[in-house]
Amino acid sequence: MILLENISPSYYEYSKMGYKNKYKGYSLRKRIFLGFLLICLLSVFGSGLLSYFILKDHLNEEIRAELLKNSEEITGAFDYALSHKEMQTQDLPIVLRNKILEISDINKQDIIIFDLQGKLLLSSRDVHNNIHKSIPNDVIQQLLKTQKRVDRQAYSTKTKSNVTSSYILLKNNMLKPIAILYLPYYYNDSKYLDFFDKYLKYIILVDALIILFSMWISWNISKNLTNTLTDFSTKIRKLTLFNESIDPIPYYQNDELGTLVKAYNKMILQIQDQKDRLAQVQKEAAWKEMAKQVAHEVKNPLTPMKLRIQNFDRKFDPNDPEITQKTHELSKAIVEQIDLIATVATAFSQFAQLPTKHDEVFVLNVEIQNILQIFNDDKIYIHSNKEIELKMDKIYLNRIITNLVTNAKQAASEDRELIINIDLEQINKRISIVVEDNGVGIPEDMYDKIFEPNFTSKNSGMGLGLTMVKRMVQEYQGDITVSSELGYNTKFIITLPTNL
Repeated sequence: MILLENISPSYYEYSKMGYKNKYKGYSLRKRIFLGFLLICLLSVFGSGLLSYFILKDHLNEEIRAELLKNSEEITGAFDYALSHKEMQTQDLPIVLRNKILEISDINKQDIIIFDLQGKLLLSSRDVHNNIHKSIPNDVIQQLLKTQKRVDRQAYSTKTKSNVTSSYILLKNNMLKPIAILYLPYYYNDSKYLDFFDKYLKYIILVDALIILFSMWISWNISKNLTNTLTDFSTKIRKLTLFNESIDPIPYYQNDELGTLVKAYNKMILQIQDQKDRLAQVQKEAAWKEMAKQVAHEVKNPLTPMKLRIQNFDRKFDPNDPEITQKTHELSKAIVEQIDLIATVATAFSQFAQLPTKHDEVFVLNVEIQNILQIFNDDKIYIHSNKEIELKMDKIYLNRIITNLVTNAKQAASEDRELIINIDLEQINKRISIVVEDNGVGIPEDMYDKIFEPNFTSKNSGMGLGLTMVKRMVQEYQGDITVSSELGYNTKFIITLPTNL
């Protein structure tokens, strides 16, 4: 009885998801490209940021230089005005009343004069519009102590601009401090921003060209590198002991990849040499085992034949009324033994050379159902998650499945009814065929021996069935393994490529 069951796809979907997650992530080409691009962007951003601060410092230096120049010109003009005679603080409003307006117009600069206590004396514009009407005490103290100009930075909410306040001591012709000159210098970032805006237009254009060129260069470098590595990996992936010939990789660049290619080409030469030696050793060993097995199998029927003929010759009596019957029985026995020898010869002939393959595409589930029709009286269950297509020779598949099922039947336990499960599974391009029985099992120390040509655990047979199965599976670049729990079950696992 053969039953076909559908298994929930959750396990298989999980397996596929796990397989995809294994290779999740960016490819080497993308990582190299993104690495180049990131370095380029960081370089452009870093150079732009550095240029920003350099330009800002440069403009600030220009502002300070311009402020110094203006203050020196204004101070020089006042020094000249106060140099004619000895002046005192109370004389300044009269002496400088018109002069302050003249100097302010020439230099286009607001000018305010305070006494040494910080009280307002004169201004180049209306007093009510002045921002400062007094000077902080700490500024006065610093001026009197250092006798040098004092600058203070601030922000004017009224004019919405930055203001640098310069405080300078005014001295009479006797170099005695008589007043404090205050010069407010207003400026905002518009001057700096206008300059930087012009700079940005050019730097952005240049940076865009650099980025595009870097993207092109990095993409081509990563593409050439990964294409070369892909070619290498493809050739290495195809490197198996079943290849008839292994081609070296042609690569003529003197770089790190060239060193890798040289090592690979040297390795395949060594592998080819070892393959040839191994093939020769295996061939000699196989023929020795074959000769021993053939001799053993032929000797088995020859011995009873010899004894039967010798016994017949010793008891031969031409006058015996049953001589005809005895002769007929002897001939029949000899023919049976000759047929047995012919069977042995045929079996070893088939083992020596597999039949020619005629591959075709078919649905594995349906084909195995058809093969198992000859076992209708047995409980055989087929489990599959879906219809699986396979390209293979149907005769090969028939002999593989028939041998495994026959072995399972011969391993039946006397304590329970034999049940055989055949599980079919496809994950990506690999197919798994599992034949499991609930028989007597196989001892673990026999796992490596059951596929040998002359090994059998049964009282009859030549031990070639599983050997033939293994050879046919290997013909399709597949693999077969066995696992068993003694006294409970045995499981043969075959993995094959779909070959589609």
